[in-house]
Amino acid sequence: MNAELPESESLRSNDAGGQTRSPVRNVEVSADHNGQRIDNFLIAILKTVPRSLVYRILRTGQVRVNKGRIKPSFRLTEGDIVRIPPVSVPEHKAVRVPKSVISAVTDAVLDEDQNWIVINKPVGLAAHAGTGIDFGIVDAVKEIFADPSISLVHRLDRATSGVMVLARNRTAAAHFHQVLIEGRVKKQYAALLCGRFTEPCTVTAKLRKTHPTPNENQVVVDPVEGKSATSHFKCRKSGKRFSLVDVEIETGRTHQIRVHAASIGHPVLGDERYGNEKLNKSLRQMPVQRMFLHARALTFPDLSNGDRRCEYHVPVDAAWHEMLAN
Repeated sequence: MNAELPESESLRSNDAGGQTRSPVRNVEVSADHNGQRIDNFLIAILKTVPRSLVYRILRTGQVRVNKGRIKPSFRLTEGDIVRIPPVSVPEHKAVRVPKSVISAVTDAVLDEDQNWIVINKPVGLAAHAGTGIDFGIVDAVKEIFADPSISLVHRLDRATSGVMVLARNRTAAAHFHQVLIEGRVKKQYAALLCGRFTEPCTVTAKLRKTHPTPNENQVVVDPVEGKSATSHFKCRKSGKRFSLVDVEIETGRTHQIRVHAASIGHPVLGDERYGNEKLNKSLRQMPVQRMFLHARALTFPDLSNGDRRCEYHVPVDAAWHEMLAN
C-alpha cells in the first residue's frame, strides 16, 4: 500500500456545494505503482476529482515528486514521495450502472482468471466515468464481479469496440504498465477507411493534443511540438468506397489511428470528429451506424510466466464485410 506521510496542513472545512477541501498529502509510491504515470496515479487517488482539475494542478506545478516539478507523463519509481496539494473533493456518490449496461458488459466478457478480465468492449460505452458520463466499463465490471479493486490498464475510445483488458489486482496492473512501457504489449486494430486503400504504409506524423473546451481533447498533426507516434496500415480488402485495413500501433497516443488515417486522406468511416462528412452522412441511411474502428487483438507477457504470452482476439462481425459491398 502507499505510505501516507504526515500532512503539512489540517483538513479544512466544507466548501459550498457539498465539497470538502482536502489537506496537503505526501504519499510514498509503493512497488505496485512503480512505472505508473503520475497523472494516472493521481486519478486513482483523487477518485471523485474531475480529470480536468487533476491536469490543472499538474500543469501549474502544484504536484511535486521528490520536491521537484514534473510533467503529466512523468513515470513514478517505488519510494518516490508525491506531494498532492489541497483540492476540492466532491462528496462521493454511489455509481449506478443501468441494468441494460450490466447485461451488455456481462455478455461481452471473453475471459477471466485471477489476474485479468477481458471483454469485447461494446460500441458507445466509455472506459471510465468523466465529465457528463456517470459510469464507465470499469464500473460495470466492478459491479459484475463484486470487486472494487478491478482497474483499467488501457483504454479504448467510447466509439471503438474490441479487446479491452482490466486488472484484478495491483500486482497485475503494475505488470501491465511495466510491459507497456517496455513496448512488449502488441495492439492490433481493424478499421474501415474511406476510399480505396491498397498499398501498405507507415505513418509517423507527430501528434499534439489541443483543448477546444476544458473537458475535451482534440488531436492535431504537429511536426514541431507533437509527440512521436507510429501506425502501420495494411489493406485486407478494398471495396468501391471503403477499405478494410489492419492497423498496428507502436505508440498509444490519444486518437492516434483516427488522426493518422485522416492525415493520409483515408479517415475512419463514421468518425464524427476527424472523418469524411459526406460519407458519414451516407452511413446514416445504412443499418449499422458506428465508427468502424475495432481492437481486434492484444497480446502481452503473462504475469506468472514471462515466456508465455496472453493473447486475445476478437474478429470484426459480418456488418463490416457488408459495408464493403456498398
